[in-house]
Amino acid sequence: MISPELLRRFPFFGFMTASQLRAVAMISDVHNSQAGETIVEDATPANFLYFVVDGSAAYYFHIKADHDPAQQQEYYISDFDAGEAFGISALLEPYTYTATVRAERPCKLIKIDAPALRALCEVDVRLSGGLMHAIARAAMERLQRTRVLLIAAQV
Repeated sequence: MISPELLRRFPFFGFMTASQLRAVAMISDVHNSQAGETIVEDATPANFLYFVVDGSAAYYFHIKADHDPAQQQEYYISDFDAGEAFGISALLEPYTYTATVRAERPCKLIKIDAPALRALCEVDVRLSGGLMHAIARAAMERLQRTRVLLIAAQV
């Protein structure tokens, strides 16, 4: 469990009432990652939603050859810095991570139990709607950043 005040620092949680913040804080922990540690692995069950409190984590995308699954390539996309969320697949079916995230340097994370968060959403429609809105906003920001990187690579 963490303090609801730690969650309150993140705009992502800005829509939540005090009781919703307390409920989410109850299913959250602080996780300290060491440099090089894989935090999220592509194609594995998305059991946690993460927020960077301090430090940074790198976001990688994997491409696997259909004819030879052993043949794969990893591409760096960008970094997640303090205040940013990752592992948003934890709230989107089929609840499987779509990328790999590694700590670039030691970082402090908030780690939220995704099955417990989904259970809270089942009984609190306003929480569910607010989270979906926040997830959509985070996904759109990430898409915009990726577009900029794509354009920069073509120039």
